[in-house]
Amino acid sequence: MTHPIERDPEDALAPDTGATSDDVIRCDACPVLCRIRKGQSGACDRYANEDGKLVRLDPLLVLKNSAKAVPFVDGKPWQGNLLPTQVTGVGATTTYPDYKPAPFIVASRLEGADVVTVVTEGIFSYCGLKVKIDTDRFLGPEQAAVRVQGEQIGHVTTAEYGSQMLSLGGVRHLTGGSKKEGNVTCDAMLRLSNKEAVEVAIDGGASVRIQAGAAPVVNGDLEERMRVGCGSATIGIFAPQWQHHCDEVIVVDDHITGVLTEHQAGKFLGMRPGGIRVRGRKSTPGRYFKVAEPGLGWGGTNITDPLAIVERIDPKTAWPGMRLLMVSTTGEDAEWFVLNSELKPEKQAMPAAVRAVVDRIAENCEPALCSVLFMGGAGGSLRAGVTTNPVRLTRSVKDMITRVTCGGAPVYVWPGGGITVMVDVLRMPDRSFGYVPTPALVLPIEFTLPLADYAAIGGHMDHVVRLEDVLAKQSVRYEDAKA
Repeated sequence: MTHPIERDPEDALAPDTGATSDDVIRCDACPVLCRIRKGQSGACDRYANEDGKLVRLDPLLVLKNSAKAVPFVDGKPWQGNLLPTQVTGVGATTTYPDYKPAPFIVASRLEGADVVTVVTEGIFSYCGLKVKIDTDRFLGPEQAAVRVQGEQIGHVTTAEYGSQMLSLGGVRHLTGGSKKEGNVTCDAMLRLSNKEAVEVAIDGGASVRIQAGAAPVVNGDLEERMRVGCGSATIGIFAPQWQHHCDEVIVVDDHITGVLTEHQAGKFLGMRPGGIRVRGRKSTPGRYFKVAEPGLGWGGTNITDPLAIVERIDPKTAWPGMRLLMVSTTGEDAEWFVLNSELKPEKQAMPAAVRAVVDRIAENCEPALCSVLFMGGAGGSLRAGVTTNPVRLTRSVKDMITRVTCGGAPVYVWPGGGITVMVDVLRMPDRSFGYVPTPALVLPIEFTLPLADYAAIGGHMDHVVRLEDVLAKQSVRYEDAKA
């Protein structure tokens, strides 16, 4: 976001002497304690010296919700309905130092019920991103380092169904390594969280362009679709459509390669055994593991010739003229073979009826996308800004009396101790995230609960202000809430 205030990083990060003048003021919004000259902004580009006053550069964001709100029911937990007009933490400023109440503690009336929304921008040193990349391509070995500008910012973690997973950030990369590692990690996380594109390199693997809501680009190639399922699942889905057009179908997949006539689906349809044995470890009939190494070829394997996974063809079972389809789990790769008199597969033109089923595999593949989920722990600063007795806030969240949102977006609160939240950045307003050069990310967060319950947990009641006063007296901007 561009502001008329100029940024002066040198002055912003100058050592704090405790002295101020008419031209220089000190910002206490984070531990860096920037000294900011008049007409310039601090290191994070979020606060500025405007005529000798410390100001927040972005207005407070208020979401307008069209969903009908439901009132509280006496004696029952709040059901989590959004307010028709919701003040968010975007533009609210932070609670640093820890002892300060949250910048805005807003009371409103909702169909006869008094509610409070506590909003702030939290400084998250303990945070990371979980990145889901829809592809069966091999991106890198599990635990491999993920790098930006040569610095490790995370690692490859366990793959999920049809997707590769990365774990990025975390306190050890932000503050536990070199200064450059921390700054590069923070910058990459900030850009990804704000829905921008970041190019990462994976040790022993691929270069990947990641952007929330966009298709991944692997080694320069745009991924168009994620697989319909593993090879076994593909067999199960399409077996009846192949039955009268193919004598054997092998669906090549890095995880589970399927062989139709061995598979239970083929047996259920009464198909004649094909006698083709593929490489790898047989799991159950018609399901094979490790038919090849992971890679960028067919079905996430390293093969470009599908016949390379055929170990043998049994002459007692196979027959000349037998029709064989080999296909990947996305339908991107498919070849048609007919066994000759020596039972060797010969490539031929694919019949239209078979091509139609291959195209249907592609049709049933969802678009390949990157998903970015922010994950962080709401620690002392956040909870102290809400209540003088922070453990009561934690219990209130666990008891579903207090609803947590980030920029108005719903979050998943992890079980166990503390308030560890996870939120899809695509559901948050644009440019929701900021940073401080400690380094750490800055995230809007809101806690909404009944007014009586807020008082009961030791809330800062003397700082509660009415919603209409906030809207009338503060610099605000409005956006429609995302569905």
